[in-house]
Amino acid sequence: MQLLQCPAEFEREMGCTAAELAHWLPGAAAPHPVRQRADGADIALDGGGRLSLRWEALPPRRIALLSVPRLSLRFAFEGVDEMGRLRFMRRFDLYTQRGGG
Repeated sequence: MQLLQCPAEFEREMGCTAAELAHWLPGAAAPHPVRQRADGADIALDGGGRLSLRWEALPPRRIALLSVPRLSLRFAFEGVDEMGRLRFMRRFDLYTQRGGG
């Protein structure tokens, strides 16, 4: 999905566990430092900006016998202009994208 705009705060759902997301974050946020905690992470971005990520596990999505884990994520950028947010989210989305095509 190609983002054309990126608000300073938004929510989205991802099909992964908190452990999987925590494992992906250092690469998805590179080269920016990530400070993780059980329910989220803070990422220091260029120019003194930051991204506060908060997540909460949701009930899995079930399709017949298939069970897909789900997380609700809240993104809150501070001190980052829209172009900076778009750059970060493009890398984040590519890095956390799963196969299937």
